Amino acid sequence: MTALSEYERLEASGLWRASPEGQRQEVILTFGDATLVIAESRSMKALSHWSLPAMVRRNPGKRPAVYAPAPEPGEELELDDDTMIAAIEKVHAMIEARRPHPGRLRGILLSGSGLAALALAVFWLPGALLDHTARVAPPAKRTEIGAAVLQELSTLTGAPCHSPAGDAALNILSRRLSGPREIIVLPEALEGAIQLPGQKMVVGRPLVETVDTPEVIAGAIIATTLAHSDRDPLRDLLDWAGVVAAFKLLTTGELPEGALKGYGAYLLQTPPPKPATEPLLDAFRTAGVSSTPYAFAADPSGETVLGLIEADPFKGAPAPSPVLADAQWVALQDICAK
Repeated sequence: MTALSEYERLEASGLWRASPEGQRQEVILTFGDATLVIAESRSMKALSHWSLPAMVRRNPGKRPAVYAPAPEPGEELELDDDTMIAAIEKVHAMIEARRPHPGRLRGILLSGSGLAALALAVFWLPGALLDHTARVAPPAKRTEIGAAVLQELSTLTGAPCHSPAGDAALNILSRRLSGPREIIVLPEALEGAIQLPGQKMVVGRPLVETVDTPEVIAGAIIATTLAHSDRDPLRDLLDWAGVVAAFKLLTTGELPEGALKGYGAYLLQTPPPKPATEPLLDAFRTAGVSSTPYAFAADPSGETVLGLIEADPFKGAPAPSPVLADAQWVALQDICAK
């Protein structure tokens, strides 16, 4: 989807530089729903995200067109693609057409800040703004934010555990569960599992060292993934960070400096909600994992998880395939060993 209905997808090449003194480099531009994504031409790694409404043309009527993300000196983009230029200019024309003009609102005097506040209050109610910002964030930005959240978490938990064999086992587990793109083990402070933006799942060291079977960590990941099936981790983060942070992310592609400070502590103190038994059993069945080991790890008495034990989809029968082979499970249990 793009900001204009006539374009299902629109891409072009251009010349971009990070600062007025920087060297220009060839980039690929993707015209999105609310942003222009600027990526390296070879690796397609995102270099910057510009808000389409906030973009400024430095040389109206001249070619190649020169754009900037804001009036202040900084990044610049040279563009000579007729279709892309026309699309950007059409977005700006639509915005200009909707602005009040002198005489139409005679007698109403609003300062620039007041008008912005009114627009947010009337057209971008806080919940709608948060929802829209989370919805239009591209995968690369989600991955970047997830990495920043992990770094904030690591100040409280210690650096993620790594070992060649243990990392290989985590990759196998990720593919086996068809859920998170990346599973990360944290050495301290975390008991269960937390899902981060960018399809990252962090799990506590106890889930690999104090249990006897990989079905326990698999169950924690399945339950956490299900808990977030209708709860976008990025939306949760924006709800915590606030409307101002969400607005800056939407318009500049970046969170304010310090926006994530304290979010790691919040995540550790706020475990995800526990899914209802029936949907959780369906998720275990779909993943091909027995629910009993996870249930007894959550409550050794079995009283509060009786449904997961009695209705285990693989009770009395082996699962279609093991969660991990024995050697892989042993390697994962040693991933935090010094």
